[in-house]
Amino acid sequence: MSQVDLASAVGWQDEDQPVSWNQRDLLLYAVGIGTKKDDFALINELDKSWAPFPTYPVVLPFKGTSQDVVNFRQLMTGGKRAPGLPKFDPNRGVHGSQSIEILKPLPPVSGDGWKIKKRIVAVSENKSGIILENELVLVDPQGTPYAKLYSASFNLGAKATGTNFTKRIAGPPQAKPTPKDRKPDWVVRDQTSPEQAVVYRLSGDYNELHINPAIGASTGFGGVILHGLSTFGFAARAIISAVGGGDPRSLTLFGVRFTAPVKPGDALETSIWEVGPAQAKGHEGETELTFVTRNVATGKVCLGAGVAYVKKAEKSKL
Repeated sequence: MSQVDLASAVGWQDEDQPVSWNQRDLLLYAVGIGTKKDDFALINELDKSWAPFPTYPVVLPFKGTSQDVVNFRQLMTGGKRAPGLPKFDPNRGVHGSQSIEILKPLPPVSGDGWKIKKRIVAVSENKSGIILENELVLVDPQGTPYAKLYSASFNLGAKATGTNFTKRIAGPPQAKPTPKDRKPDWVVRDQTSPEQAVVYRLSGDYNELHINPAIGASTGFGGVILHGLSTFGFAARAIISAVGGGDPRSLTLFGVRFTAPVKPGDALETSIWEVGPAQAKGHEGETELTFVTRNVATGKVCLGAGVAYVKKAEKSKL
């Protein structure tokens, strides 16, 4: 067993992961994030407004190139382990945050040769466990980047030195605080279905927590919970609808922290504030938003620290 040295893990580059998708995958994903029957820009590939939904690449690390069911446990425990990290319990890993920056519009069909390049960009330890943050870049066969993703996993109970530690070399833009002196500029309410997790898992995330009530009960959730990345997609749809004029091409950056679970069938309410022009390089002329998504059933914020960059539609102006 290699010696535990958290600092040595930061910057470690994993093996490239081949990925692929087709139009059917994109349409299925759209339904998994709650797209409604008249959202033709997302569900009707023959409609002139149709385009791949911008957050679709978040499923590719789970799906890979498979067109069949993926063994989730094997996916989580297989592959190489970064140097310097202790062994993590896959049953005690929690998805802490997720962001995606769309660098180029996705093609409807990938074809062969697409890959995800992955490296560890931050490791933190506190009294509750170890947080591991990964940067993933989706590239085409020529190596051209199409999307950059950051994902943080919180490994509960994991220990290295038992003291507080943080090392970071990269990360996503952070959300500005929600304004306390004014109401949201937009509020969007949506409804998940009792079958929401059943549909979303078909995009590649076959974690039993989202289909088997016994596992949800044994892990303290009281039954099945919805994939955090499905809720993530619901909030992205809310922003595209309210601020981007319903055009999936309008969203260029989107990120959240996962703060509380959602059960299939719960209603969601996304509150959105415009906080100025986007300042990041490559996003000139876009609008920066901060947002939170609340689970109406529990009253709890389920997506916090939300940040988005949008090409704002004329009809969405305040």
